[in-house]
Amino acid sequence: MRVRRLGKSYAHPLVVLIALPNQLDRSRFAIVAGRSVGEAVQRNRAKRYLRESLRPLLPRVAPGWDVALLARKPILSANLSDCQAAVFSLLQRAGLIYGEDDVSSKS
Repeated sequence: MRVRRLGKSYAHPLVVLIALPNQLDRSRFAIVAGRSVGEAVQRNRAKRYLRESLRPLLPRVAPGWDVALLARKPILSANLSDCQAAVFSLLQRAGLIYGEDDVSSKS
C-alpha cells in the first residue's frame, strides 16, 4: 500500500491514521484491521466502528488525500463515541478536517 510506505502517520491508542496527498479532487479512505486485532468477527467489528466514526466527518475532510485508518487491538474494548473522538482527533492533528472544533457537532 503506497500510503503506508510513503505517508505521514499519526497514532492514537485505538487507531493509526496515515495520510498521503493524492493530487485528486477528492479524498479516498482505506479501513484496515489486521490479524493482530483479533479473529474475523473482531476485525469486522473494528472496521465497522471506524467506518461509522468516519461517516459524519466526510463532508468536512479536505479533498486531495489518500488516508488509511488502521485499527489497533484496544478498539475492541472501546465504544463508538471513543472511536469517533479518536478519528476526529487524528484528522485534526493531520490537518485534514475543517469546520467546528467540537466532537459533538458531528452527530
